[in-house]
Amino acid sequence: MAYSTGSKSLIRQLNRSAVLNLIKSEGPIARVTIAQQLGLSPASVTSIASELEGLGLIRQVAQARSAGGRPAELLALNPGAAGVIGVKLADDHLAGVLSDLDGTVLASDARPLGRHTPPAVARGLEALIRALREAGPPLQRVLGIGLGLPGVIDGRRGVCVDSPILGWRQVPLAADLSERFDMPVLIDNDVNTLAVAESIYGAGRDVDDFVAVTIGRGVGLGIVLGGQLQRGRLGGAGEFGHLPVQRDGPPCECGRRGCLEALVADGALVRRARANGTLTEGDGVERLAELAAAGHVGARALVSEAGWILGVALAGLVNVLSPSLVVVSGEGMRARGVLEPELRTAMAQHLFPPLIGVEIVIDAWDDAKWARGAAALVLEAFFSAGARNGMAARGVDLASFVQEAG
Repeated sequence: MAYSTGSKSLIRQLNRSAVLNLIKSEGPIARVTIAQQLGLSPASVTSIASELEGLGLIRQVAQARSAGGRPAELLALNPGAAGVIGVKLADDHLAGVLSDLDGTVLASDARPLGRHTPPAVARGLEALIRALREAGPPLQRVLGIGLGLPGVIDGRRGVCVDSPILGWRQVPLAADLSERFDMPVLIDNDVNTLAVAESIYGAGRDVDDFVAVTIGRGVGLGIVLGGQLQRGRLGGAGEFGHLPVQRDGPPCECGRRGCLEALVADGALVRRARANGTLTEGDGVERLAELAAAGHVGARALVSEAGWILGVALAGLVNVLSPSLVVVSGEGMRARGVLEPELRTAMAQHLFPPLIGVEIVIDAWDDAKWARGAAALVLEAFFSAGARNGMAARGVDLASFVQEAG
């Protein structure tokens, strides 16, 4: 819809954004069609389209067939007008992508991360971004950086509220990184970025209500309801790993006992496998998965139990939220052949009967998908005039792009 109240500059800004978004979603499209769909005058659409074309954001790609008279020019987004960078911050590495305005990945890379301190992460990001820029096509501008990291992330303030995995509390990460890289930085929980990727590019493309669950170093959850990612107060929605499961259970990294994560995450399984002699001190979760797949009785028992516990917890989640789809992924699915049957059986036995038809998809572990979701945070901010689901996106909107180009 067009905007016709308020200051002229604001009206122009909002109408410009509306035109660009329509061209992005429905292009190639004629100016007359844009005017009809948005309720704008043909003269306004022509003026805005000329401005966007001058900025390199759109281009003429064809001419529509005409029954008579001059054929209409068709306009489409120019994906190469700018790029965005998306990064997943894991406990031991950084994975990143460079994408264009359509979300197409132009380059990807990963870098090891030795320490978790914010300065060390900033240095690792610097090397990763440099590598992505060198590997990808030349771009006149990068709109910003999207960063997904584990923990409770308040994206509105750009603050990592609490990340037990990284050992961070109240870290103003977005502001610090924005100053270092001289471009906007948006941050979010890493599983939220995966949910964004699934909703745009993956299994959740045609689904309004789904959850993305990950298992690995921790247990994470992204919640999409009514087509909207749910972040909750302080960005804390989705801390599924800290669901209380067992009274007086094993200690969790969060400082409590008996959390889901303390029973099924990689670290928990490795500790138990070493304690019962299934693994030696130098072995890790990869070796446990190998043994389970090979039929080792102790390894299979541990992984099967983890699958059952996770399946029961997932059934409770589905009973509360009633999603159409559950996507399960992450490093912890290395032993999928052993874990998945127990997970599905436990869910089937604990789901509320009317909800038994929920679809369960086991997705391949792919760091690049998480990073692509982080890049999509920046694209969403740009194409929604900075209103990223209520989260601050200063400098990642069309108005800023126009102002800087001018």
